[in-house]
Amino acid sequence: FYPKVCAGCEELLLSGEDVICIKCRHNIPLTNHLDLLENEAYHKFFGRIPIVSASAMMYYHKKGIVQRIIQQLKYKNQQEIGRIIGQWYSDELKNYELISTADAIVPVPLHHRKLRERGYNQVTSFANALAEELNIEVRQNLLIRKVYSKTQTKKNLFGRAEVNSAIFDVNFSEKDHGKHYVIVDDVITTGSTLEACGRAILKIPGARISILCMAISES
Repeated sequence: FYPKVCAGCEELLLSGEDVICIKCRHNIPLTNHLDLLENEAYHKFFGRIPIVSASAMMYYHKKGIVQRIIQQLKYKNQQEIGRIIGQWYSDELKNYELISTADAIVPVPLHHRKLRERGYNQVTSFANALAEELNIEVRQNLLIRKVYSKTQTKKNLFGRAEVNSAIFDVNFSEKDHGKHYVIVDDVITTGSTLEACGRAILKIPGARISILCMAISES
């Protein structure tokens, strides 16, 4: 038996707390992106790819609480973090028609080699929670990651774009035409990976895309 501790501060969770304690949740810096269509996430992609909307729930700062939480999710197999964040964000998204009326949620995929190494895709639990709460299907296999790549943390925007340009492809049929797809990921940094995913999905005739992430790196 191991006592449950907060993913943010590692203090014991109290009765009624789930994954992240009330104190840490209160300290999470929220973006309030849904209050403004042309928010900073939207402007990340403006002029790069056509999107319906873009948003993230939290700000990601180095050595901040959101970084700690997402690192636990991404590298420590704490997949419940994605679930709880998805449930929290869904409370707001239910009243946000641009997302709540979408046709499908598409998590950014890992290459099969990376998936085998890590054992899970850190975005899956977030995507599944959104889908369940918003009653939208998840399309796990619509996007295909063709190229195995190591971390891109130290690459600049143009270097990442060059690397990402041929990484993704899309597996679709006629029934996928004309739909609105919401691409979900953990953190928006330069946006190059999400841009590449979007370009792949836009190969589908009549497709529209939105971008929805747990966090955005604040510049």
